[in-house]
Amino acid sequence: MTTLKATRFHIRRPDPAAAPKPAPRPVAPPPAEEMPFASTDDGFGDMNFRRDEAPSRASAPAPSATPAADASVEAQLEAIRKEGLTGRQLRTARRLAQSRNMPATSDYDAVRLLREAGVDPFQRGSMLELVMAEPGGEPAPLSGSATGRALTPLPGDGVKLPQTVKPIQLPSTEQRAEVNHAAEILKMQADIARRRRRKLALLASRLFVFILLPTIIAGWYFSAVATPMYATKSEFMIQQQEPAAAAGMGGLLQGTSLVTSQDSIAVQGYLQSRDAMLRLEQDHGFRSHFQGEEIDPILRLPADASLEEAYRLYARYVLISYDQSEGIVKMEVSAPTPELSAEWSRQLIKYAEEQVDQLTQRLREDSMKGARESYEEAEKAVLSAQQRVVELQERYKILSSEVEVTLLTSQIGALETQLTQEKLSLAQMESNSSPNTARMDPVKRRIATLEAEIAELRRKLTEGSGDTESLARIQGELLVAQADVQTRQMILAQAVQAMENSRVEANRQVRYLAPSVNPVPPDEPTYPRVFENTLVTLLILLGVYLMISMTVAILREQVSA
Repeated sequence: MTTLKATRFHIRRPDPAAAPKPAPRPVAPPPAEEMPFASTDDGFGDMNFRRDEAPSRASAPAPSATPAADASVEAQLEAIRKEGLTGRQLRTARRLAQSRNMPATSDYDAVRLLREAGVDPFQRGSMLELVMAEPGGEPAPLSGSATGRALTPLPGDGVKLPQTVKPIQLPSTEQRAEVNHAAEILKMQADIARRRRRKLALLASRLFVFILLPTIIAGWYFSAVATPMYATKSEFMIQQQEPAAAAGMGGLLQGTSLVTSQDSIAVQGYLQSRDAMLRLEQDHGFRSHFQGEEIDPILRLPADASLEEAYRLYARYVLISYDQSEGIVKMEVSAPTPELSAEWSRQLIKYAEEQVDQLTQRLREDSMKGARESYEEAEKAVLSAQQRVVELQERYKILSSEVEVTLLTSQIGALETQLTQEKLSLAQMESNSSPNTARMDPVKRRIATLEAEIAELRRKLTEGSGDTESLARIQGELLVAQADVQTRQMILAQAVQAMENSRVEANRQVRYLAPSVNPVPPDEPTYPRVFENTLVTLLILLGVYLMISMTVAILREQVSA
C-alpha cells in the first residue's frame, strides 16, 4: 500500500499593529523591439482596476536616486520619528497616502510624502477625505459640497464598462471596514450633537418656566400691582438723671448705654408685642386701613381677619431695632399713606413713653417701699411707748418719779435738820445739874414725832402700803417706759432719714424717653423696591432650581449605580 503525503503550507497572517511592508515597485515592461509580438493594449483602454497602482502613478515623478537626495529623505524620516507620533496617527497617514496613490514605503514615509504634497494628515478635513472620495480616485472638496456628510461612492463601488465586458469591481474588506468606521463616527457625532441640542432646548424651556416666567410675573406685580407703602423713620433713646458718683466698677459704667440697655430692650419688646398692636387698633383702627379696595389683593386683609393675621401684618410693617453701641432705638413704620405712617409713629412713641414711666414708677415704688414701711413701724412703736408712759402716770398718780423722789428727800432733809436741833436742845438741858423736867418732856415728844415722820417718809421711798406701790418701783417703771420712748424716737428719726434718702435716690433713678429723630411723613413711596425685590426673587428661584436639580441628579446617579 502506497502512502500519499500532502505538502503542508504555512500561511502567515499579517500583524495589524506592525507597519505595512512597502509596496513593490512596478517593473517597467521590456522594450517593444525585444518582444515583437507583445501588445500593451489589454482591451480596457486607459481605465485602471489595480489597487496597488493608480493611473496617476505613472505621471508621478520618480524618486531621486542620488546619494544627497537619499540622505535628505533619511533626515526627514528621522525628524518625523522624533515627533513621537502614535500608531493611530501613523495608520491614518498610511491610509491617506494610499487613497492619494502615493508610493509610500512606510508609515513615516507616508507622513513625509503627504507633507511634501501640502497635506496635513492629522487634520479633520484630511481624515474625512478617506470617506468623501470621488469615484475617479481624487478626494472631493470639503466645502461647497451638495451632499454634506453623505458618503460618496469609492473606487470600485460603481460599475465600469470596458470595451468588451462589464466586470463589477467590489471594494476590498479593509476599505469597506474603514468606510463603515468613518460612517459610524459621523453618525455618533451627529447623534451627540442632536441630543445636545435637545437637552439645551429642554434646559432653556425649564429655565423659562421655573425661573424667568415667575421672575417676570414678580417684577410685574412689584411695579404695577403692589400697593405703594410710605415708611416713616424715627429714633429715640432712654436716659436717666445723672446719679451721684459711684466707686469701683459702677462709676465706670455711668453715662454709658449699658445703664439703660435693659429698659431699651424692654421698650423694644413692648412695641413689637400684640399689646401695642391692640392699642393701635383701638386708637387708630389698624386693621381697617388694610381692608380697603385700594390695597392690592395679596396685601389686603379679609373683612373677618383675625388678630393673628393683623399681628403678622403689624410685625411686617413696624420694624424696631436697638443699637447697643449707641443706645438708640430705631423705628420704621410703613403705611398706605404718608400722613398715616407719621401718625402711627408718633402714637407708638407715646406708648413707649408710657411704658418707660411705668417701669420707672415701679422702680421708685420698690425703692421707697421698704423705707416707708420702716418709718410707719417706728412711728407706731413711738406711739405705743408714749401711751405706756401715760398709763403709768395715770395709774400711780405721779407725773414724774424724779420730782416725787426729790420732794420726799427734801422733806426728809428738813425733818432731819429739826430732829438734830431738838436733840441738841435736849442734850443741853440734860447737861444741867438740875434739869427742868417740864421743859424736857416737850422736847422729847418733838424728837419722837420727827423720828416717826422721817421713818414714814423713808418707808414711802422703798416700801408700799396696801394698794400703793413704793416710789422706787414706780420710778423704775417710769424710767423704763421713758427710755423706751426715747429709743423709739431715735428709731423713728433714722427711719425718716432713710425714707428721705430713698426718695432722693428714687428721683435719681427716674428714666425718660428723649426723641432724637422726630417722625416726618415722606413724599415718595418707600416700598416696594422693584429692582431689588425682582432680583431677590430671581436669585431665590435660581437657588431653589439648582438645589432641586442637584438632588435629582444625585438620586438618579445613586439609583443607576
